[in-house]
Amino acid sequence: MSQARPRPHRDDLRIAVGGLAGGLLLWAFGVFSRGGSLDLIVWPASWAPLVPLAVMAACAPLRRVRPGLGLLLGTAALALDLLTRGSIATIVLYTDLVYAAVLYGSPAAARRITWITGLLTVLGGVLPAALLRSAQGLLIGVAVGVVAFAPATTGWVVRNHRDAAEAARLRAEQTALLAEKDRIQALHAERARVARELHDLVAGHLSAIAIHSTAALSIDDPATSKEALGVIRENSVEGLAEMRRLIGILRDHDGGGVSATPTLDGLAALVDGARAGGLDVTLDADHGRVPVPVELAAYRIVQESLTNALKHAGPGLVTVRVAHRDGALDVRVTSPYGGADGPRAPGSGAGLIGMRERAALLGGGFGAGPDGAEWTVRATLPVSGGDPE
Repeated sequence: MSQARPRPHRDDLRIAVGGLAGGLLLWAFGVFSRGGSLDLIVWPASWAPLVPLAVMAACAPLRRVRPGLGLLLGTAALALDLLTRGSIATIVLYTDLVYAAVLYGSPAAARRITWITGLLTVLGGVLPAALLRSAQGLLIGVAVGVVAFAPATTGWVVRNHRDAAEAARLRAEQTALLAEKDRIQALHAERARVARELHDLVAGHLSAIAIHSTAALSIDDPATSKEALGVIRENSVEGLAEMRRLIGILRDHDGGGVSATPTLDGLAALVDGARAGGLDVTLDADHGRVPVPVELAAYRIVQESLTNALKHAGPGLVTVRVAHRDGALDVRVTSPYGGADGPRAPGSGAGLIGMRERAALLGGGFGAGPDGAEWTVRATLPVSGGDPE
């Protein structure tokens, strides 16, 4: 399929019609660009200037769509006009063709036209003055400069300003696109962070509620049911408090109000809660002072590991070890693997994803899987260079 040819711009058509009408008006009043004796004019007929005028007007619609061709035909029309009594309108139209060729033509053509017209201006002034040995010869160079070099220079300046404005516009668009991309990435990262926090805050409590409610429904023992209901109520209250703290964080725009960031000092309480849920847990913590992001990640990894142990672990001892060594905080949680008929509470698999993301955000490592008769969760969180405050 052939590409449609560009159509002349409306303003270019107006320039052609206006230039032709102005030239005809000047011709009707007998106004020509050159006077004096007709013996010095090759084509002295009074109607002769109308021919180059018509050609020049026909070139005007090409000033944007084919600027090089328009300038070439216009130069031929100007040369023809020099053989007649001349028309001011023809010269004015030609100056516009030179300007348009530099402004709308290719960069290489714009440079060539500017250099050529500048060279012709110099030669047009120097050579006649040297040959005639008169300063009046410089007038030819001045005429060439006014008709050709001045419009070419003006077109070059306008072109540079236009290109600079276009480059600035493109840079602004690129900056806006990058800013929008950063905004979307930040939004996704924030949504992932809120999803991790929400999961870690409520998953443990809801798992305990599910397990103990199942026990209360399946065991016909008032004492056991009462104990299960107590655990359910405790986890419900704690889960509600955690949700309220999270909502407070989301609503506190300046971050100076509610604080829901747990610390490693709360691991003991976390382990006590797991014991209340029915797990046999031991804690070995020797962490010292670590940066707040590392502290939060380690706490959440232990919390999620205990939640998973509550849902999936077989009978036996669950061990939690947190140690600060070699510039990193090592977190390891082991629980009995196998022996259970199935998960005591449903899971989505988001917990392992969240723990891996927390470790990756800190530049650390994470692994989880069976190790013989145990299921081991291990995270290595770098703490070197962090702010422990």
